Amino acid sequence: MHKQPTATKLLIFDWDGTLSDSVARITRCIQLAAEEHQLPQPSFDQAKEIIGLGLSEAVRHLFPSADAPMVADFSASYSSYYRREDSSPCNFFPGVMSSLQQLRDSGYLLAVATGKSRAGLNRVFEATDLTGFFHGSRCADETRSKPHPLMLEELLAEQGIAPDNAIMVGDTEFDMQMAVNAKMPRIAVSYGAHDGSRLMKYQPIACLDDFSRILEYI
Repeated sequence: MHKQPTATKLLIFDWDGTLSDSVARITRCIQLAAEEHQLPQPSFDQAKEIIGLGLSEAVRHLFPSADAPMVADFSASYSSYYRREDSSPCNFFPGVMSSLQQLRDSGYLLAVATGKSRAGLNRVFEATDLTGFFHGSRCADETRSKPHPLMLEELLAEQGIAPDNAIMVGDTEFDMQMAVNAKMPRIAVSYGAHDGSRLMKYQPIACLDDFSRILEYI
């Protein structure tokens, strides 16, 4: 197991599939966009495989032959479907908000590193009354997509925290590999887009089937 940092100060969370139970909504919008553009419709498992990547990277992963205009058109269609669905925010997984509040009250800095767009993350922050709750955030459209470590490196620099004093928490291999690339400890959750058995190869501190158990490992 990865050695737990001795003085954790900053906790960085993925959003979709880690905090928010949004996997089904994302996959459905990917399928609708594929149907609109007469592309082979990905299965549920194929669509959820790319959750966590930036949107353009996700489209290229699903449709390797797509040229730049198709990537842009597909991305616009997906965003339109998702905004329509996002009129009501997805529920948080059980234990998420109470645990986050407890961590914040205990003095930890909290941040978000997500494949969502900045507009999408701000929209969900507003809809869930979390504007200003997190101490920092980075989105895929304003930095490099996971698994490149840049969004973590920017959050660390912004808060003045060393990598070994922070923990990345996520549900995908992209999250875990990003943390490895940033030389940052990590905690996996098994209930999101990627199966927990796949995440264990990244040597997380723990792989949780219940978000509230994070309090045992911080």
